[in-house]
Amino acid sequence: MLSAIAPRLEGMQQRVTAILVARSGAEYLQRTLAAVDRQARRPDFLIAVDAGSSDNSASMLTATGPAQLVAAPAKASFGEAVAHAVHVAAPAVSDNEWLWLLAHDNAPEPDALARLLGAVEIAPSVSVAGPKLMGWTRRDVIAEFGESMTPVGTSVRLVEDELDQAQHDIRGDVLGVAASGMLVRRSVWTALGGFDPALPSTDAALDFCVRARLAGHRVIVVPGARVASAGGPQHFGRRALSDRRRMQISRSAQLHRRLVYAPPAALPLHWLSLIPLAIIRSIVHLLAKRPGAVGAELVTALRAAFDVVPVIRARRNLRRTSSLGWKAIAPLRLSWRRAREQRTHRQDDGGGTGPAGPAAYREEPIGFVTGGGLWAVLGAGLVGLVPFGGLLGANSVSGGGLLPLGSVGKLWAQVGYGWREIGVGFTGAADPFSYVLALLGSLAFWQPSAAIVALYVLALPLATLGAWFAARRFTVRPWPPALAAVLWGIAPPFLSSLGTGHLGASIAHLLLPWLVLLALAAGRSWTAAAGAALVFAAVTASAPVLTPALLGMWLALVLSSPRRAYRLLGIPLPAAALVAPLVIDQILRGNPLGLLADPGVPTAGGASSGIQLALGSAAGGSNGWTALFDRVLLPAATAPTFVAALLLPLGLLAFLGLFVRGSRRSIPALAVALLGYATAVISTRLELAAVGSETVGIWPGSGLSLFWLGLIGAALVSLDAIGAAARGFAVLLGVASLLLAVPLVGSNLLGTLSVQPGPARLLPAFVDAEATSRPKIGTLILAPEGEGAIAASLERGRGTLLEQQSTLDATAVEMSDADARLANLAGNLASRSGYDSAPDLDDLAIGFIVLEGADADADAGAASADEAEAAVLRRTQDALDGNSLLIPVGETSRGLLWRYVGEADTVAVTGPSNTGSVLGIIVLIGQGLIVGMTVLLAVPTARRRREHVSRGTENEEPATTFDEDTDD
Repeated sequence: MLSAIAPRLEGMQQRVTAILVARSGAEYLQRTLAAVDRQARRPDFLIAVDAGSSDNSASMLTATGPAQLVAAPAKASFGEAVAHAVHVAAPAVSDNEWLWLLAHDNAPEPDALARLLGAVEIAPSVSVAGPKLMGWTRRDVIAEFGESMTPVGTSVRLVEDELDQAQHDIRGDVLGVAASGMLVRRSVWTALGGFDPALPSTDAALDFCVRARLAGHRVIVVPGARVASAGGPQHFGRRALSDRRRMQISRSAQLHRRLVYAPPAALPLHWLSLIPLAIIRSIVHLLAKRPGAVGAELVTALRAAFDVVPVIRARRNLRRTSSLGWKAIAPLRLSWRRAREQRTHRQDDGGGTGPAGPAAYREEPIGFVTGGGLWAVLGAGLVGLVPFGGLLGANSVSGGGLLPLGSVGKLWAQVGYGWREIGVGFTGAADPFSYVLALLGSLAFWQPSAAIVALYVLALPLATLGAWFAARRFTVRPWPPALAAVLWGIAPPFLSSLGTGHLGASIAHLLLPWLVLLALAAGRSWTAAAGAALVFAAVTASAPVLTPALLGMWLALVLSSPRRAYRLLGIPLPAAALVAPLVIDQILRGNPLGLLADPGVPTAGGASSGIQLALGSAAGGSNGWTALFDRVLLPAATAPTFVAALLLPLGLLAFLGLFVRGSRRSIPALAVALLGYATAVISTRLELAAVGSETVGIWPGSGLSLFWLGLIGAALVSLDAIGAAARGFAVLLGVASLLLAVPLVGSNLLGTLSVQPGPARLLPAFVDAEATSRPKIGTLILAPEGEGAIAASLERGRGTLLEQQSTLDATAVEMSDADARLANLAGNLASRSGYDSAPDLDDLAIGFIVLEGADADADAGAASADEAEAAVLRRTQDALDGNSLLIPVGETSRGLLWRYVGEADTVAVTGPSNTGSVLGIIVLIGQGLIVGMTVLLAVPTARRRREHVSRGTENEEPATTFDEDTDD
């Protein structure tokens, strides 16, 4: 045994002290001890070091009878443990004494030490020699063989995880070797001070070898000396190491070496660049789909910047021991070209084809053209021209809940937190939908409103396209995705949302299929997870009422994939960042339910019956069939029955999904449908906004879109499972769905379409011209309400735009002082009184007054309104005509116009913009950082994942499995 090894004390003969360090490595230690004992050239001394083992490693070391058994602290690094052993070793008697460094998981082959000694014996200038490290379980695979550095100091393993075919046996001189199995001259170890204490694991051996080279010693690898390694001291004693921790250790070692190796003149520059480089590298990590490395990067940079004592100590030691310059080791460093070639080689080797072989894979399970996707999209585009073709060439879209958009600068000025210029104005948080509008308008930066026009014209083909890609995820048959795409593109809730100008609900409908597609892939890919987070934010911003349902779906997805939950947990984060300021504002106002209100212009209308909602009708009635039956002289009362008959194929197929093969996929789809229907019902019961004196409920179309999504998903599962009968059911379903959409598609021809090309201006031409020189001038709009009341609203400049709308204003539960002042002013202007309105008109910067619904005749409105409304119009018109402060201008497109003759230079009181206050800047920076990091993470940079499609057998459902993404 090793206890019988006799020390060799003959003069200049090589003497070897083997230092074996163990920390809780009992599972490896027995093999390592046996391998050391079988050495053809046994070490002269064996010093065993137990570094705080929690298993029986210490007793195993004792049983071998080493010359010394040393106990090192539990937190000691491998280098520190070796230093403890050297301290108790017998004094050196010559310069030909060597230290052989081994960890508990380094098992040398019988001739390893003999070959190492043979190599250094014939080359006296060699002071460090490293063996060829082989796999612990696969002895034919090279684990590591030589180390080097790039021009910027990044450590590189010259050979790693390659099949050993003697292709690297010609190597000799290298810049560095691994610590595992390293043979080092004892005098050199002592002179250099051993491993740097600031490098506890990664790069410790490389740094030591660099210092040895600079001190004039050679470092070589010995191909014939082979040592099996299960990891060695690289991360000594750590059973498990996360990617984040591994990256932090590696980056910390790199920054430490950079500061130590830098010339004195360049050291300040390196120090100043630590934080900026960390920020840049964090962006690169996000692009490379390594979000966990961002925090490690920043922490490491901060630590390197302020923990300067280890750097000073290491620089002093390097200066003391160096006798050569850096040019002496330059040939041994890895050039950029070689580093790039090596990286490319490893990527190519790691590609693989999978166990099934190349033939089992195909890039597209269902072709876009061959699967009918292209024809479905083109058909939807032609159908979309029927209701919205009249918008072609228009500058904007108006009607319902739509208004034109302002310039790109104005769009982005409305995001975040700042002054909300609607009505009398107030300071508060913007709706998250303002970001959606800003992005949409930026696509047509020369005319932002044209983006909404394009969205309407392309709405049906865009919806069809997204649904086709999502449906393809659930089937391997070529035609069901095309059918699902058509059903989604002409869905009644979608057509109703478009027709009534509910832009947010329409955008949510377009994005829901993409959200499903990305969310289902999010567990395997950071790109998909970040994409799902962005789409989730856009959907919840466009249709806030969907937020509870989507959060429930997200939670179910997380719970169903606990092993992949770390990627899924961040999906709601961008949405939370965008809505957080609004949440705080609504809570402070005592109206948290206002968070669910529809963004944009509050619009009255919507179904109130649960039966109507079950029929997919968001606007009431029967998806337009009631009006159509009445027009063609058919009994209007039968319209709901007819619509129910058209919906029967979809409902039956969705219900059938519970009982066919693949029900585990249809059950979640039906749960989504139930969530959507519940959301639609609740929407009609919540009246959160107001239009004049009338309260407005939430538009149920958003919930019905989710309802429709679940039904189509469940029906798709049924069609995929019922075999030959599927085609007949598909034809029936397609024909019924096309018939169902006829009144909504033809709404433009039937005169029931609310949206239309936008007007050239929002306010009368006289006001519009004045606003060009006075953009903050106010126009007071008076409009008669029921029961003799009158509504008053204030618009600035050339009129209120879509991006200026705010749910804080629409859902306000209390009237502000400024609103009360405006109401008092309107009431006094609408009736004869002795009230002096000049101060209020001046303070509010009101220059014009418009009376809607009136014309120039004295009996204005009598023919077109009821007596009460006509009386209000006459009384108001008489009061305004008799007011000496006002000059009648005449009849305009909006009604009668008066001009205030007061101070022309009055400027409205406003608050800070979104960049004009500290709070606004903080909000923008916070939201920008979170969304920006998510965008970087969503940018696809990895090779495309391939799908492995299994069609299954007669008793098995089709399955689609995926290779792991390369961005993990």
